[in-house]
Amino acid sequence: MSLTDESKALGLRRGDPYFQIRAILQQHGGRAFSSNYPLYGSMSERVSLFLASQVPEIEVYSIDECFLNLHGMQRWLEPDLVAFAQRLRAGVLKRTHIPTCIGIAPTKTLAKVANRLAKKRPELQGVLCLDSPARRQWALAQLPAEDVWGVGGRYAQLLASHGIATAAELAAVPESWARKHLGGVVGVRLVRELQGHSCLGIMPSEDGTLARRSICHSRSFGRPLRAQADVLGAVAAFTSRAAEKLRRQQDGARLLTVFLSWSRFDGSPPPYSASAVVALPMATSDTLALVRVARQLVQQLWRPGTAYTKAGVVLDGMEPAGQQQLSLFAQPAKLPEHPRLMQCLDQLNARYGSNTVQVATCASQPGRPRPWLGKSAMCSPAYTTRFEELLTVRS
Repeated sequence: MSLTDESKALGLRRGDPYFQIRAILQQHGGRAFSSNYPLYGSMSERVSLFLASQVPEIEVYSIDECFLNLHGMQRWLEPDLVAFAQRLRAGVLKRTHIPTCIGIAPTKTLAKVANRLAKKRPELQGVLCLDSPARRQWALAQLPAEDVWGVGGRYAQLLASHGIATAAELAAVPESWARKHLGGVVGVRLVRELQGHSCLGIMPSEDGTLARRSICHSRSFGRPLRAQADVLGAVAAFTSRAAEKLRRQQDGARLLTVFLSWSRFDGSPPPYSASAVVALPMATSDTLALVRVARQLVQQLWRPGTAYTKAGVVLDGMEPAGQQQLSLFAQPAKLPEHPRLMQCLDQLNARYGSNTVQVATCASQPGRPRPWLGKSAMCSPAYTTRFEELLTVRS
């Protein structure tokens, strides 16, 4: 769930169920829209492609966030990086009508700090550059420690118990303390990043494209699912979609993770999700092979009587197709591969529409909608991905 600034001003929080906030939205004339993932993905790709044309390196971190490498650009492009960032914002706005904020800093974590403050402070006009120790110290003092990138709920409670309230106070802790209390070397990296020492470099794809290093496909169900066949169908559909994306960037995945979630609003104690991961004998993008493994993981995680509300699949350990890493001392048991079948599958779905051809596990009974589909009664048109929903302009 995403929120506008006006919604946040009303006290609404990300993740609030719609049924709990419907009355508040109606009272203030608010609007709610169903998720439209094809549209989001299309617009995200447009933003990423534009940004990639403007800088030497780019890391697509998520659907709505990128890291850009500006190393050396200050010498030959702009004496003032803020002016360059404003040109990037204007370029994105012109091409997509999407407002953006940009944080500039010597490390990823500080860039996230700058970006967060640029969003919250209108006087910064969407850009904050932390190019001096004084500016970095000022920015860290403005940000609560719990809002630092990499500090989750558990660590936020720990920091509060030790009297660490701001990012500046977190940046001042000794490395030995961070190693002991914040997860070892991960905590040390976090503190050093806040101090201005880069520990997390840009991670673009090896071939220089915008290929993802990890692919996740997850959805909340339109209604809770109790039948294992329905959850299997959902996970198979998500795995099929992830495999299609994998083939599109000509990679194979060696790690497959499946997670299942249930409601946190029914009074049951946490945890509210469970996951399982398997290392494949060889990286693959074959839908049939991946769905077969995903089904096994669902059966491993299954808890009879549980009403599941969400599921997801994550593919990691990317390796270029045709260059999969084999065992050094023994030939591993290969997964069944169907390259020509997968090629035909992608071509048919591209020509006749998504899910025209799919594995049997994903199919539902004739006349019965797939039970895991989310509710989309308030869905905005897919202006960039469906021909029949193209925006019409009359002059």
